[in-house]
Amino acid sequence: MPVISLIGCRMFEDEIVHLVEHDPLIDNLIVVENKDCGGLVQKLDDIGISYKLVPEASLASRCSDQCADPYCFVINILEFALHAVPSNLKSEVYSKVEEMASYSEGILLFYGLCGNVLGDVESDLGNLECKICILKEENGEIIDDCIGAVLGGREAYLHHLKSFKGIGTFFLTPMWAANWGDMLVAGGFGKDPNDVETSKFVFDAVGYKKVAKLDTGLRYEKKFDDIVKEFAEIFDFDILNIEGELGLIEGCYRKFRNEVLKREH
Repeated sequence: MPVISLIGCRMFEDEIVHLVEHDPLIDNLIVVENKDCGGLVQKLDDIGISYKLVPEASLASRCSDQCADPYCFVINILEFALHAVPSNLKSEVYSKVEEMASYSEGILLFYGLCGNVLGDVESDLGNLECKICILKEENGEIIDDCIGAVLGGREAYLHHLKSFKGIGTFFLTPMWAANWGDMLVAGGFGKDPNDVETSKFVFDAVGYKKVAKLDTGLRYEKKFDDIVKEFAEIFDFDILNIEGELGLIEGCYRKFRNEVLKREH
């Protein structure tokens, strides 16, 4: 009864739903019930995916009792506000890994370097019996962040940044767009999601002139197009259309899943 757990930032919500929707090997899906799981749960409901919503305090016993199927997948979504204080992000992620390791054969972290605070997570927690893996590129390097992950990695990320020719450009994925007020606060562009004037001032001070609409091909967020247009109007930005890709994320997930499942047989 291998249990693979995923601990991830809410910014990867769409990509996680996509993986679940297209993985026929998952026999039992458990979502950790917390204040940040609502969006994920709604999207799973929308596409008709069956799951069990389990409080964190009951996870260990529920996994032991209910994960009798060949592959049990547990998803724990964490708040994106943790990024505002890198030390808090590191502390929370490490804590969740240590808690979930007691009943997991493998834990996949849907995070990147995120300010370089998670770069050593695999070695730091290497004493745990379960396998720990953070999102990586094919060359083994940890991804930079959620934007780099859906651009295809660091090389593609740098290519796009160079193509902007020094003009400040703000990336919006569907999840970034749906939560842009809170994300601006987490990123230091303001202290209140509704304080647009401060965000405008900061954008202007650092030279932002454009917004890159990063289309991942996922349609779980229904109002992506409209929100990007509204964002551009509010901040007087030009819109650039950029196509993302999911190959890096899909490949990393499949490789990790297969390694854990193979090890357990």
